[in-house]
Amino acid sequence: MNTIFIVLPILTILMFDLGLTLKPQDFQLIAQRPKPVIVGLIGQIILLPLIAWLIIRLLSTFNIQLSTLFIIGIMLVACSPGGSSSNVFSMLAKGDVALSVTLTACSSIITLFTLPLIMAWVVESNQLSDVSNQLSDMSIQLPVGNLLIQNIVLMVVPISIGFVVNIFKSQAAEKIHNVLKRIAMPALVLLVTVFFIQHKQTIVNEFASLGLTMTVLILATTGCGALLAWLLKLTQKERRTLVIEIGMQNAAQAITIACSPLIFNNEIIAIPAIIYALMMNLILLAYVGITTIQKR
Repeated sequence: MNTIFIVLPILTILMFDLGLTLKPQDFQLIAQRPKPVIVGLIGQIILLPLIAWLIIRLLSTFNIQLSTLFIIGIMLVACSPGGSSSNVFSMLAKGDVALSVTLTACSSIITLFTLPLIMAWVVESNQLSDVSNQLSDMSIQLPVGNLLIQNIVLMVVPISIGFVVNIFKSQAAEKIHNVLKRIAMPALVLLVTVFFIQHKQTIVNEFASLGLTMTVLILATTGCGALLAWLLKLTQKERRTLVIEIGMQNAAQAITIACSPLIFNNEIIAIPAIIYALMMNLILLAYVGITTIQKR
């Protein structure tokens, strides 16, 4: 089974559902409370890719060699926008849901441009034979134009449609959102299951190094986000939201880009996103549980 036929509708549904939750006042938050929005975007757009790259370089100094395809996959998920599930996690953690929605929407727009630029540099700097794991010796190319067009079609269009529906048919938008939010998680579980079945041996063989890399990445970035929020004296609700928003990436988009026949057309590149999604949910569910206990 070609995974792209599963991930495409999932990503489209997630982005349409995000649009259904957006209101014009969500974008006014940028002017009303610029500090937490700027901190969140710095964490997602700048810190995540930077820390991911530093971790990759640090691991190599300890002779933990990641294949070129995995390096590209790690950087791909680090450059992706925030995941729409972060809004639900922020609500469960008693965070600032309005801030979470604003950050998810803004990062989805900004990464349309930052993701191709950063990934073009990553691919260019990793044009090496994959000697360590022998997963691939081929030269990997990134068609930036195709990537930009695909992101517009699969992200901007469904988000915009959902946004328009919410403006003119808010009650219908709420009903559709209530249905879609129940579908999203089972659909992602299905995707992960299919991926694991198809690439079981590679995932098992590489889980130690990739699991370590992704866990360190999530803890480091969420920790930096929490530190920034504390230094800038943001409210407790804003801090909790930034921890979740910076730690929760749109793994579905990373998988789509990796598997797309128009871009990388390589499912091995998507494996880091699959493992990231697993570790991300485990770590942030634990975080939500801790914050819930503290609130009692």
